[in-house]
Amino acid sequence: MSDLSYEEAAHKITGPGSPFELAVENVGSISMPVFKNRFRSLREVLEKSLEFGEAELAVWDTGERWTFTEHERLVASIAAAMAEKHGIGPGSRVAILASNSPEWVLAAWATIVLGGSLVAMNGWWQKDEIRYGLELAAPDLLFADRARLARLEGEDIGIETVVFEDAFSSYRDFDREAALPTAPIDEDDLAAIMFTSGTTGRPKGSMVSHRNFIAFLQINFCNGGLKYLMNPPTPDQAALPPLVGITSSPLFHVSGFQAGALMGPATGMKTVWTTGRFDPDKIMRLTLEEDVTRWGGITTQLWRLIEHPQFDPEKFRQIRSMGGGGSAFSPDLQRSLREKLPQAVTDFNVGYGLTECAGLATMALGPVLAEHPDTAGRVLPGNDVAIFDDEGKRLADGVDGNICVRGPNVMLGYWRNEEATREAFFDDGWFRTGDIGQFRDGLLFLASRKRDMIIRGGENIYPLEIENRIDDHPDVEEVAVVGVDHRELGQEVKAIIVLKPGETIGEQALKDFVAETLAYYKVPSHIEIRSEPLPRNATGKVLKQVLLGEAENTFSEE
Repeated sequence: MSDLSYEEAAHKITGPGSPFELAVENVGSISMPVFKNRFRSLREVLEKSLEFGEAELAVWDTGERWTFTEHERLVASIAAAMAEKHGIGPGSRVAILASNSPEWVLAAWATIVLGGSLVAMNGWWQKDEIRYGLELAAPDLLFADRARLARLEGEDIGIETVVFEDAFSSYRDFDREAALPTAPIDEDDLAAIMFTSGTTGRPKGSMVSHRNFIAFLQINFCNGGLKYLMNPPTPDQAALPPLVGITSSPLFHVSGFQAGALMGPATGMKTVWTTGRFDPDKIMRLTLEEDVTRWGGITTQLWRLIEHPQFDPEKFRQIRSMGGGGSAFSPDLQRSLREKLPQAVTDFNVGYGLTECAGLATMALGPVLAEHPDTAGRVLPGNDVAIFDDEGKRLADGVDGNICVRGPNVMLGYWRNEEATREAFFDDGWFRTGDIGQFRDGLLFLASRKRDMIIRGGENIYPLEIENRIDDHPDVEEVAVVGVDHRELGQEVKAIIVLKPGETIGEQALKDFVAETLAYYKVPSHIEIRSEPLPRNATGKVLKQVLLGEAENTFSEE
């Protein structure tokens, strides 16, 4: 353990002449600290990855394996095919609607190195959600797998479409000697549109630039340096082989894309990929077969691993690093992880972030979590986090308010939604996350997540979208959707429904009705039918705290 405080370590690693020196520059119209020595585009990241040569970059559970060299060659060939066959280049938008696959990663990288913008479609969306996303993004080209394309029921979407299973092999083999594109890319050019839930129930497209993604990478590199300074490895630890990660996080999530598709080429780390739904048996088997040393994921996934009947802590002593996000790690989960995988305690971290911030804004390291298991951690160098009231006044420590983030990692805005963009930012560049929290002694503590938002297994769910769907049922008088606690998932969706007089309907029929238009994770796990009207305040708003038993109903209609 080092004698350096966090502040001393941060200054040492970001000061003048240091590896992660910070310099003040204008980002747009806002002056802010940025990493002085940084990549200027993701294509530079890919070019730099060739230094790792024939080392393994990716292993897929399908049997496919890439070295860093092979990955770059495949991306160059696919980019050449996309340019010649479809005219994709700077300013083009290419959507991907598919589950995790080698094709997804390769198509995404090819789009980005061409100077185009990736449109990451949620692979769990149903017909109406997919149609809305395509209409909003208006991509020039769509890559899709058969299963998700089938959800459109043969509709003519008016977008040139390439089906991965049918045609993508010809893109891989188009020109294995092709060079990477050379069209200029500015670091503030749009790299991807990553969808996030909106308070109105419709997803919003976060515009993530090359600068945003690279800031995420630099922040993570810097965090790794901080961990090294504050917890120097012992001689035995220093002799250990490099980290090998495993991921099943969806690529259409900013965390999955960054941690999986970007971190490997940027760091030289090998990543083992799983396809399909999260399968703890597969994760444990591949961990042993591929010498995986790092586990990461959401609360749900880690619970399912360590409580699996076949999980034997002695078999997994190789795991020396753990991390995650999406929802808070409960003290119970943290305690279980420490008990079962004690060798990973010093490299155990949980972060706070969101799509609009291109990933993490704060990080809680293992020793901090041991003392404060409910914290979201300290602000990571290279960005800033503060608490404001609704009028934009900065609040003191110990006072709950709006969590706001500013830095080169913060998105450009919401795609084709100027109103939402204006509402999301204060005039001086602070992004309003919508989350509520406070700082105490330099540590961030969350009070609530986007007010009514439900976080189920790492998926952000806004009740209004589900309420609107259930309200469409002819037998429903009124409805309220709330989140209820669940040990593994964090929360589950519960719908409280009042039927119209004389009507009856079964729970399963209501669930099936929701599932017709919404993704599976939005379908209520619990349905309660009530005969009494829902409690409301004087303005007509449903009192959800009363429904949850967290408050008394002090208002009653005459």
